[in-house]
Amino acid sequence: MSVTIGSHQIGGTAPAFVIAEIGLNHNGSVEIAKQLIDVAAAAGANAVKFQKRTPEIATPEHMRDVPRETPWGTMSYLDYRYRVEFGRDEYVEVGDYATLRGLEWFASPWDVPSVEFLEDLDVRAHKVASASLTDIELLEALRATGKPVILSTGMSTMEEIDRAVAVLGTDNLVLLHATSTYPMEPNEANLRMIPVLRDRFPGVPVGYSGHERGLQISLAAVAMGAVAVERHITLDRTMWGSDHAASLEPGGFTTLVRDIRIIEEARGDGVKKVFEGELAPKAKLRRVGA
Repeated sequence: MSVTIGSHQIGGTAPAFVIAEIGLNHNGSVEIAKQLIDVAAAAGANAVKFQKRTPEIATPEHMRDVPRETPWGTMSYLDYRYRVEFGRDEYVEVGDYATLRGLEWFASPWDVPSVEFLEDLDVRAHKVASASLTDIELLEALRATGKPVILSTGMSTMEEIDRAVAVLGTDNLVLLHATSTYPMEPNEANLRMIPVLRDRFPGVPVGYSGHERGLQISLAAVAMGAVAVERHITLDRTMWGSDHAASLEPGGFTTLVRDIRIIEEARGDGVKKVFEGELAPKAKLRRVGA
């Protein structure tokens, strides 16, 4: 079974759907967001993803007044959330820019008003962040849109995943195995969860959302059958912000997409055959025929 987002099929025999997670790595700047869209397009990604919050709803109560050092001075965590949040005009600008660059674009809404905000912009799909997997009200609002939903499963138990899938339904759902450590160490990757999720939810495409340093684990996920790969991207990992250190810079992201396509080609079809390139070595080296 596959899910269609825009002109792209996810699952089945389709190439892996590569999502460049911009998130909040634009640091509230439309210009930086456009530069990151350029990075994603040049690398050959299929989509870019943002995050959309209504800060007064999505910010946990105990975090609101916590001081945060920012490039704009010390401010409360809630004020910081307002500072980096794009409004409608900014989303129209970056969304149109992504479309012009040949990319799908969507976002992770963190609350119900953000679902309504994104629906008003007619996004093609919605993404559920791992932190929102247990927000049943949000999941119900997303189910009601009828749009494809991509669900990340980090920081969650299997029982919580079961409940979220029961709310969302399986008809238009993509699951992403994830571990929500930033950055993630290899011993927390647990890539064997990819076939576990595939077996537990038959017909639901299963991919991988990575927060590790480097490329190896994401590439291994594709080798294990991940049908979508999401990675954060940044212009520079040393930039200010919580997600930059676990993000890929332009060169790394370009290499990731290139190597994903090589691995997909190398996986083959699982049918043993003698390839044309083997015929000459076979004639030269095989002494005893079948």
